[in-house]
Amino acid sequence: MKIENIKTLGDLKKAGYQSKSIKDELRDNLVLKIKNNETTFSGVHGYENSVIPDLERAILSRHNINLLGLRGQAKTRLARLMLNLLDEYIPIVQGSEINDDPFNPISRYATEMIKEKGDDTPISWIHRKDRFAEKLATPDVTVADIIGDVDPIKAANLKLSYADDRVIHYGMIPRANRCIFVINELPDLQARIQVALFNILQEGDIQIRGFKLRLPLDMQFVFTANPEDYTNRGSIVTPLKDRIGSQILTHYPQDIKTARQITQQESNLVDNQKNDVYVPELAKDLLEQIVFEARTSEYIDVKSGVSARLSITAYENLLSTAERRMLISGDDRTILRLSDFVGVIPSITGKVELVYEGEQEGAAFVAMTLIGEAIKNLFIEYFPKIEKLQRQDDNTPYDDIVSWFFNQKDGFELLDDLRDKEYQSLLKDITPLDDLLGKYQPNLKSEDTFFMKEFVLWALVEYKLLSKHRFSEGLQFNDPYGSFISGI
Repeated sequence: MKIENIKTLGDLKKAGYQSKSIKDELRDNLVLKIKNNETTFSGVHGYENSVIPDLERAILSRHNINLLGLRGQAKTRLARLMLNLLDEYIPIVQGSEINDDPFNPISRYATEMIKEKGDDTPISWIHRKDRFAEKLATPDVTVADIIGDVDPIKAANLKLSYADDRVIHYGMIPRANRCIFVINELPDLQARIQVALFNILQEGDIQIRGFKLRLPLDMQFVFTANPEDYTNRGSIVTPLKDRIGSQILTHYPQDIKTARQITQQESNLVDNQKNDVYVPELAKDLLEQIVFEARTSEYIDVKSGVSARLSITAYENLLSTAERRMLISGDDRTILRLSDFVGVIPSITGKVELVYEGEQEGAAFVAMTLIGEAIKNLFIEYFPKIEKLQRQDDNTPYDDIVSWFFNQKDGFELLDDLRDKEYQSLLKDITPLDDLLGKYQPNLKSEDTFFMKEFVLWALVEYKLLSKHRFSEGLQFNDPYGSFISGI
């Protein structure tokens, strides 16, 4: 029988429907997915062998769950993806505020209606997308918000005394009965509010004011917490931690390939940016390497974490920088340039917590330092390593490039708003770059050539073989010693 034809409790009984708790529902559907070799948490990368197995074990154990990790580690996304493990539709007593199960009613409204109407009790169906509730824990959250309180207006309208349980206004948790309920940043919840959760997690009931009220709520709780919160803003009270079945540690992507997958998936780009701006593979790797550098930088508070949102917004800014340049120059299409990475600085400065040394240097300096370190670390994957100390008579693959800059009296300038033809023409003039790429990157795609050339110049700056000066219109590269001598 189709659900649209099941409109009363009697119809539900004839259809042979059997109700189950939400934890059993999640467990049974997960078992089926695992048996059928289906992906349980799609769109989450890097957790296949760590977080997701732990999460599946917790669901099979029918546990309430705490996802513990730094910001930007997909904790809330994992909780939302649990919706896919629920049945598509479940029946409730029509008009119930707390999603009463027709076979196991718990509210006064539902029990009295079933007692009065019996098999003629009307039912309605709710979709699994409506079975998710979320609350961000903030210091102003009250017990009335999440559990409930007496509603004086309801008491006055119904002409009831405050001793009548019909004057109760249910909070978010009772209204999320038979749902997944997420409390984000749990340590930020005041200790007295956390205490109010004890009975719900253990006995499954709530207490409102002085009412002799027991509502055995059927819920799947998922909490998220940041380890930093334990020391900086708050903590999870010990008895509450004891009542949470599984605590699962999340983490950041552990390799560039995974980080790139996340960035490409989550970036919010318009079609013009995707179609009109060509992004070399090296540029995508460099962007992720910047984030990896940030997570180990001496200027950044490691305990605070560096969110995956940094690489996502930085990628969006990066393409917007190239698009803006393209629009100004009048080109129809463009290839991303390394100098466009200056446009990601606002994404970096707004998403990292600096330590004292970083504050002293300034956020923009730290951002440029991260870009420089990322270039240095990626450079050795493409070209021979540049040693810090070497004999003067030793030849290196970079001598001809440095000599070329030595002979430039006025330096070499790359302006920000150059058209692609002018930009490429300038880089073609540095003929030793062609020899270097031909020897060490012979299979390089033609579209990636000019980004790689500029990448070499920036790397030589980081290794002190060239100098780079930023001015309002663009960049100037020089031989550091030659420019000094010519000045004398």
